[in-house]
Amino acid sequence: MTGSIFGGVHGFFHSGTWTLIEGALVVLVLVFWAATIFWVWKDARRRIEEPLLVRTATLLGAVPPFIGPLVYMLFRPPEYLEDVRERELEIRAIESRLGGHELHCGVCGCAVEADFLVCPVCTTKLRQACTECSRPLEPAWQICPYCETPVVVDGPMALRGKTPRQPRRSGTRG
Repeated sequence: MTGSIFGGVHGFFHSGTWTLIEGALVVLVLVFWAATIFWVWKDARRRIEEPLLVRTATLLGAVPPFIGPLVYMLFRPPEYLEDVRERELEIRAIESRLGGHELHCGVCGCAVEADFLVCPVCTTKLRQACTECSRPLEPAWQICPYCETPVVVDGPMALRGKTPRQPRRSGTRG
C-alpha cells in the first residue's frame, strides 16, 4: 500500500500537469519580482530627486530578489518630493503673512512703503495726499481718516466700476 501511495505522488510530480503548474509558478514569481522592481522604481522617483540615486535604489530593489524592496523601505526618504515642496510653499506663505504686507509698485515692481505717494524708481503716482494733513490716502477712501477732511479726487480713477448709462429719452433717436 505504501508503494502505491508514493508511486502515485512520484507519478504526479513527473507528469505533464506538474510541469504546467511548475511553469505557471515560475512565471508568477517572475511577474511578482518584476512588480516589486517597478514599485521600487516608481516610489523612488516620487521620493528622490537625483536620477542616479533613483537608479541605485531600483538596482537595490532588484538584486536581492524580494529582500531588496524591504531594504529599500528601510532607507528611503520619509516624504514624497511633492509633499516637501507643498510644505515649503506653506511655510513661505506663513512667513509672508507674518512678515507683513510688502508693497510693490504696480508699474515697475519696486518695493514701496505704505506712506509713499509716488514710486521712487519710476515716479508713478501711488496715492493721493490729503489736502489738510498731507498724509497718504487709499484710492477707495471717501474721507481722510486722520483729519476727517472729505477726499477730493483730482482726476478720473483708473480702477472705477462701469459708469452708469444715461437714460434714453423716448420718442427721439440719436
